[in-house]
Amino acid sequence: MDAETRALGFEHALRRAGIRITRQRAALLRVLASAEDHPDATQLFQRATEAGAGVSLATVYRTLSALEAQGVVLKVEFAGEPARFEPADGKHHDHMIDVETGEVTEFVSDRIERLQAEIAAELGYEIVRHRLELYVRRKT
Repeated sequence: MDAETRALGFEHALRRAGIRITRQRAALLRVLASAEDHPDATQLFQRATEAGAGVSLATVYRTLSALEAQGVVLKVEFAGEPARFEPADGKHHDHMIDVETGEVTEFVSDRIERLQAEIAAELGYEIVRHRLELYVRRKT
């Protein structure tokens, strides 16, 4: 999905929640929609400010909370890191977090998915949803 379509989806979600779309909030939504990483609220605030949005940090937090409540943004919390956000419209993926740089890499592994399903089945369960986070360090 392109950033403009995603930003419009965010706007519709906020309107459903009864939140007015101000010029500042629309700029914030465009910044969030075009993010290719997993920004935290402070990073989104900085990016929106650099884009001339003039949005407050409190508005960023309220907007993210409303988007999460509407199910269009996922809040991901990695150990020892501030909460980060990503659009909920993507396909399932897992995360690798570099413990030295904080860089987050998304990945998909059919082998891991099959193995998790097999283990759950062996124990008499089926997976409803899951998150896999690998905390990694580059080999030297």
